[in-house]
Parts: sequence; C-alpha cells; structure tokens
Amino acid sequence: MYFLLKKILDIILSFILISFFLPIILIIIIALYLLNNKDIFYLQLRVGYKNRIFHILKFSSMKKNSEHLPGGIITLRNDTRVTRMGKILRITKLNELPQLFNVLIGEMSFVGPRPLTIKGFELYTPDVQSLIYQSKPGITGIASIIFRDEEKLVTESEMTPEEFYKNRIFPYKGQLEKWYFENRSFGVDFLILFLTGLKIIIPHSKLEFKIFPSLPKSDYFKF
Repeated sequence: MYFLLKKILDIILSFILISFFLPIILIIIIALYLLNNKDIFYLQLRVGYKNRIFHILKFSSMKKNSEHLPGGIITLRNDTRVTRMGKILRITKLNELPQLFNVLIGEMSFVGPRPLTIKGFELYTPDVQSLIYQSKPGITGIASIIFRDEEKLVTESEMTPEEFYKNRIFPYKGQLEKWYFENRSFGVDFLILFLTGLKIIIPHSKLEFKIFPSLPKSDYFKF
C-alpha cells in the first residue's frame, strides 16, 4: 500500500509542480539557449528502481561533454567546467527541476536514494547494492541532506577524489541508505522533504540528527 500510494502522490504532485514551475522552466530554457550555446538539457545514465538503467534529466550546468574533460564525472568546488549560469542553477538546485518529469513518468520519486551512475553504484558493497533501489531513486533523500555540500568535502580532502569517494563517502552513504530502507514511511518521507527545504535556506543546519536520532554516525565525518 505504501508504494502504491507513494506512486499516486508522486504523479499528482509532480504534475502540480511542473504546472507551477512552468514559467521558471521556460525562462531557464530560453536563458540556456541564449547564454549556453543552445546547450539546455543534460541526460546521464543512472541506476534506478530494481537496478534498471534510465536517463536522469537535468538542466545543463557544465560545459558540453564535461565528462570527457579533466575531472570526469566528479565535480569539485569552483570546477572550471561549471558555466556561469550553471553556478546559479547548482546553488539554487534549479538544475534539478527537470527531474520532475522523471517523477511524472515513474522513473523517480520525490524521496528515495539518489540515483547513481553505474560507476558510482559499483562503489557500494553488495549488500547495499541489493537493497538500495528496492525503493525508487529520489530527487532528494537522507544522504542528499547530510552531504548537502559534497563538492566542498571532496575538494578539501587530502585524498584523491576517487579515493575519498571509495573510502569515505560511499561507506557512510551506504549506511544512510540502509537506514532509509529500514525506516521508510510517509512520515519519514515528509520529514526528509522538510529537511531538504531547510538545507537550502540554512545549509549548515544539523536538525536531521535531532529529528532522526537513530541515524548512523560516521567515525570520519563530524556532521
């Protein structure tokens, strides 16, 4: 029943939000067309529900074919591949708006584990891989809230970005996603949506650990 009702709510809410944000979406499309060499949308293969592959849709915020430039799929703070307009879109999270269409057609949900690239998915341990996408991937999720400024953490690490993701970020994200799998409910989803909005307004808020006292803690990250 939880999954059926969540699917119905996702469809209804995504349709309402697409209608509400349509003027902003159109303005961004026009701006990207004029200022970003007509490069408007960014599609990337991600792992989705039941580990099926799908295309996630975002507004373009980086130079064309940036994955083939130095840095690859990893984005650092002040990454030179991010365009001027892209910086605004990424800070405000408006680059994620097109994912409302992923939700509308049933590929994503509003709340769930973030959809990863195939390479990123392979960094999870087998036990996490087997359960993480038993829920549809979400526009936001508990790991997205805690790692609100992931680019900053990666940039400031003394490890290489690849080592930092493999040895620090993904082990902890795996624990967080297992927590979500074990605790998912409408109440948890609602609170995650609330915390997501709060993080945009107050980026350094740590309210999630008070609202969810059972969240796993990290020996490395002192959030």
